[in-house]
Amino acid sequence: MKMDDKRIIDLFFARDEACLREVTKKYGKLIMHIAENFLSRREDAEECFNDVLLELWNRIPPETPGDLRAYIAAIIRSRAIDKLRAESAGKRGGNVLIVSDELLSDLPDGTTLSEKYESTLAGEVVNRFLESQEKSDRAVFVMRYFLMESIKEISARTGFSEGKIKMLLMRMRRRLEEELRKEGILL
Repeated sequence: MKMDDKRIIDLFFARDEACLREVTKKYGKLIMHIAENFLSRREDAEECFNDVLLELWNRIPPETPGDLRAYIAAIIRSRAIDKLRAESAGKRGGNVLIVSDELLSDLPDGTTLSEKYESTLAGEVVNRFLESQEKSDRAVFVMRYFLMESIKEISARTGFSEGKIKMLLMRMRRRLEEELRKEGILL
Protein backbone atom coordinates (compact mmCIF):
# COMPACT_ATOMS: atom_id res chain seq x y z
CA MET A 1 0.00 0.00 0.00
CA LYS A 2 1.26 3.46 -0.94
CA MET A 3 1.90 5.93 1.84
CA ASP A 4 0.06 9.28 1.85
CA ASP A 5 2.02 12.42 0.98
CA LYS A 6 1.85 13.95 4.46
CA ARG A 7 3.49 10.87 5.95
CA ILE A 8 6.18 10.89 3.24
CA ILE A 9 6.94 14.54 4.00
CA ASP A 10 7.08 13.71 7.72
CA LEU A 11 9.71 11.06 6.90
CA PHE A 12 11.77 13.70 5.05
CA PHE A 13 11.59 15.97 8.10
CA ALA A 14 12.64 13.06 10.33
CA ARG A 15 15.56 12.51 7.90
CA ASP A 16 14.41 8.91 7.50
CA GLU A 17 15.72 7.46 4.23
CA ALA A 18 12.52 5.43 3.91
CA CYS A 19 11.02 8.60 2.40
CA LEU A 20 13.06 7.98 -0.76
CA ARG A 21 11.72 4.43 -1.07
CA GLU A 22 8.18 5.72 -0.59
CA VAL A 23 8.64 8.44 -3.23
CA THR A 24 10.01 5.82 -5.61
CA LYS A 25 7.10 3.48 -4.89
CA LYS A 26 4.42 6.16 -5.25
CA TYR A 27 5.88 8.51 -7.88
CA GLY A 28 8.59 6.50 -9.64
CA LYS A 29 6.52 5.87 -12.77
CA LEU A 30 5.55 9.55 -13.00
CA ILE A 31 9.16 10.66 -12.64
CA MET A 32 10.39 8.28 -15.34
CA HIS A 33 7.47 9.15 -17.63
CA ILE A 34 8.25 12.87 -17.52
CA ALA A 35 12.00 12.32 -17.89
CA GLU A 36 11.57 9.97 -20.85
CA ASN A 37 9.26 12.48 -22.56
CA PHE A 38 12.20 14.90 -22.64
CA LEU A 39 15.18 12.61 -23.01
CA SER A 40 15.95 10.08 -25.70
CA ARG A 41 18.10 7.72 -23.61
CA ARG A 42 16.76 5.70 -20.69
CA GLU A 43 20.10 6.10 -18.88
CA ASP A 44 19.66 9.88 -18.92
CA ALA A 45 16.13 9.53 -17.56
CA GLU A 46 17.41 7.25 -14.77
CA GLU A 47 20.12 9.78 -13.93
CA CYS A 48 17.46 12.50 -13.69
CA PHE A 49 15.41 10.18 -11.47
CA ASN A 50 18.32 9.94 -9.05
CA ASP A 51 18.87 13.70 -9.23
CA VAL A 52 15.23 14.21 -8.22
CA LEU A 53 15.62 12.01 -5.16
CA LEU A 54 18.75 13.89 -4.11
CA GLU A 55 17.07 17.25 -4.68
CA LEU A 56 14.03 16.20 -2.67
CA TRP A 57 16.32 15.09 0.17
CA ASN A 58 18.12 18.45 0.09
CA ARG A 59 14.99 20.63 -0.22
CA ILE A 60 12.64 18.92 2.26
CA PRO A 61 13.20 20.31 4.88
CA PRO A 62 13.25 23.30 4.94
CA GLU A 63 10.56 23.40 2.23
CA THR A 64 7.19 21.78 2.83
CA PRO A 65 5.44 21.12 -0.47
CA GLY A 66 1.68 21.64 -0.44
CA ASP A 67 1.22 19.18 -3.30
CA LEU A 68 4.00 16.61 -3.34
CA ARG A 69 3.04 15.21 -6.75
CA ALA A 70 3.20 18.63 -8.41
CA TYR A 71 6.39 19.47 -6.54
CA ILE A 72 8.08 16.29 -7.78
CA ALA A 73 6.78 16.85 -11.33
CA ALA A 74 8.24 20.37 -11.36
CA ILE A 75 11.62 19.12 -10.17
CA ILE A 76 11.86 16.27 -12.70
CA ARG A 77 10.77 18.55 -15.50
CA SER A 78 13.47 21.05 -14.57
CA ARG A 79 16.17 18.37 -14.23
CA ALA A 80 15.20 16.79 -17.57
CA ILE A 81 15.33 20.17 -19.33
CA ASP A 82 18.75 20.84 -17.76
CA LYS A 83 19.95 17.44 -18.98
CA LEU A 84 18.54 18.10 -22.44
CA ARG A 85 20.30 21.47 -22.58
CA ALA A 86 23.59 19.93 -21.50
CA GLU A 87 23.17 17.13 -24.03
CA SER A 88 22.33 19.57 -26.81
CA ALA A 89 25.11 22.06 -26.05
CA GLY A 90 27.84 19.99 -27.70
CA LYS A 91 25.87 19.05 -30.81
CA ARG A 92 26.08 20.83 -34.13
CA GLY A 93 23.34 20.88 -36.71
CA GLY A 94 20.55 18.35 -36.74
CA ASN A 95 17.43 18.65 -34.67
CA VAL A 96 18.99 20.31 -31.63
CA LEU A 97 16.58 21.95 -29.23
CA ILE A 98 19.04 24.36 -27.68
CA VAL A 99 21.98 25.30 -29.82
CA SER A 100 24.25 27.33 -27.59
CA ASP A 101 24.69 29.26 -24.39
CA GLU A 102 24.59 32.42 -26.53
CA LEU A 103 20.97 31.69 -27.44
CA LEU A 104 20.19 30.78 -23.85
CA SER A 105 21.49 34.13 -22.64
CA ASP A 106 18.72 35.85 -24.60
CA LEU A 107 16.01 33.81 -22.87
CA PRO A 108 14.62 34.94 -19.54
CA ASP A 109 15.96 32.42 -17.05
CA GLY A 110 15.38 34.35 -13.85
CA THR A 111 19.05 35.15 -13.26
CA THR A 112 18.72 38.92 -12.91
CA LEU A 113 16.24 40.72 -10.71
CA SER A 114 14.27 42.09 -13.68
CA GLU A 115 14.26 38.68 -15.39
CA LYS A 116 13.12 37.05 -12.14
CA TYR A 117 10.30 39.61 -11.89
CA GLU A 118 9.24 39.05 -15.52
CA SER A 119 9.36 35.29 -15.05
CA THR A 120 7.28 35.52 -11.86
CA LEU A 121 4.78 37.84 -13.54
CA ALA A 122 4.46 35.51 -16.54
CA GLY A 123 3.94 32.58 -14.17
CA GLU A 124 1.20 34.47 -12.35
CA VAL A 125 -0.55 35.29 -15.63
CA VAL A 126 -0.35 31.67 -16.77
CA ASN A 127 -1.68 30.46 -13.41
CA ARG A 128 -4.60 32.93 -13.49
CA PHE A 129 -5.33 31.91 -17.07
CA LEU A 130 -5.34 28.21 -16.20
CA GLU A 131 -7.52 28.78 -13.14
CA SER A 132 -10.10 30.45 -15.38
CA GLN A 133 -10.32 27.42 -17.69
CA GLU A 134 -12.59 24.40 -17.39
CA LYS A 135 -11.03 21.67 -15.25
CA SER A 136 -10.80 19.21 -18.15
CA ASP A 137 -9.22 21.83 -20.45
CA ARG A 138 -6.71 22.78 -17.74
CA ALA A 139 -5.81 19.11 -17.27
CA VAL A 140 -5.17 18.66 -21.00
CA PHE A 141 -2.99 21.80 -21.06
CA VAL A 142 -0.91 20.58 -18.09
CA MET A 143 -0.55 17.07 -19.54
CA ARG A 144 0.72 18.48 -22.82
CA TYR A 145 2.90 21.42 -21.80
CA PHE A 146 4.01 20.52 -18.30
CA LEU A 147 4.16 16.73 -18.33
CA MET A 148 5.10 16.68 -22.04
CA GLU A 149 2.65 13.91 -22.89
CA SER A 150 1.84 13.18 -26.52
CA ILE A 151 -1.56 13.96 -28.03
CA LYS A 152 -2.12 10.21 -28.29
CA GLU A 153 -1.38 9.68 -24.57
CA ILE A 154 -3.69 12.54 -23.60
CA SER A 155 -6.42 11.11 -25.81
CA ALA A 156 -6.11 7.72 -24.12
CA ARG A 157 -6.22 9.29 -20.65
CA THR A 158 -9.11 11.68 -21.26
CA GLY A 159 -11.21 9.86 -23.84
CA PHE A 160 -11.15 12.97 -26.07
CA SER A 161 -10.36 12.51 -29.75
CA GLU A 162 -6.91 13.60 -30.90
CA GLY A 163 -8.55 16.24 -33.13
CA LYS A 164 -10.47 17.69 -30.20
CA ILE A 165 -7.29 17.86 -28.11
CA LYS A 166 -5.34 19.61 -30.88
CA MET A 167 -8.14 22.16 -31.37
CA LEU A 168 -8.50 22.72 -27.62
CA LEU A 169 -4.77 23.30 -27.21
CA MET A 170 -4.62 25.66 -30.19
CA ARG A 171 -7.48 27.76 -28.80
CA MET A 172 -5.97 27.80 -25.32
CA ARG A 173 -2.58 28.89 -26.68
CA ARG A 174 -4.24 31.76 -28.55
CA ARG A 175 -6.15 32.90 -25.45
CA LEU A 176 -3.02 32.63 -23.31
CA GLU A 177 -1.03 34.61 -25.85
CA GLU A 178 -3.73 37.29 -25.74
CA GLU A 179 -3.49 37.42 -21.92
CA LEU A 180 0.31 37.68 -22.05
CA ARG A 181 0.06 40.54 -24.57
CA LYS A 182 -2.52 42.32 -22.40
CA GLU A 183 -0.11 42.13 -19.44
CA GLY A 184 2.77 43.45 -21.58
CA ILE A 185 4.77 40.24 -21.30
CA LEU A 186 4.59 39.56 -25.05
CA LEU A 187 4.94 42.38 -27.52
